Amino acid sequence: MIDSPTTAPLALALTIIEAGATVAFALSGLLAAARKRLDAVGVCVVAFLAAFGGGTLRDVLLDRRPFFWVEHATWLWALLALCALAMLFLRARHFAPTERAMQWPDAAGLGLFTAGGTQVALQAGMPAIVAVLMGVVTAVFGGVLRDIVCNEIPSAFSDHRPYAVCAFLGGWVVVGAQAAAAPPWAGLLGAVVAAGGLRMLALATGYVLPQWSTGDGAAE
Repeated sequence: MIDSPTTAPLALALTIIEAGATVAFALSGLLAAARKRLDAVGVCVVAFLAAFGGGTLRDVLLDRRPFFWVEHATWLWALLALCALAMLFLRARHFAPTERAMQWPDAAGLGLFTAGGTQVALQAGMPAIVAVLMGVVTAVFGGVLRDIVCNEIPSAFSDHRPYAVCAFLGGWVVVGAQAAAAPPWAGLLGAVVAAGGLRMLALATGYVLPQWSTGDGAAE
């Protein structure tokens, strides 16, 4: 998903964040599928979309091959193992605690996937605004595809908690770092801190984005 930075400790830290975020995204798909009482195939498909859908959509739009999960098939085995274990041991009473525990690795992964997606688009020669939007697609659209397949309005568009906005701002950190000729790892780390930090701050404070007002004093 991302190019490894030059410093080994940072590379290790980012790998751990990426693994945790991928698991968090996959678990979000598992929980959504479980609530819809999907069968084993449905569970695996929804978990796959949540974990890899954003990056795959980005690569389709950029005409980039091979896809990450094709090049690194180990992730597919890990996803199948996670789905099997979840179906065996995860019960309804575990849903709420699992969702709460996922919030923090999900926030860190938001920044990392935003940075990776933006960097990939910049390397492909895309304009800055397109590169930033590719970062947003990478970070957000796995969840969007998950919700669409589960016949739900995507939570990224409807729950009013800042998510795509955090990714959008984080993407500009990568663009700014490249414009300043900073090392690639600096922009990557800055985007993780910016996008992930803003998401964590919103979770901690309960901040929500303004919603559309029809002027009649009642929510639609």
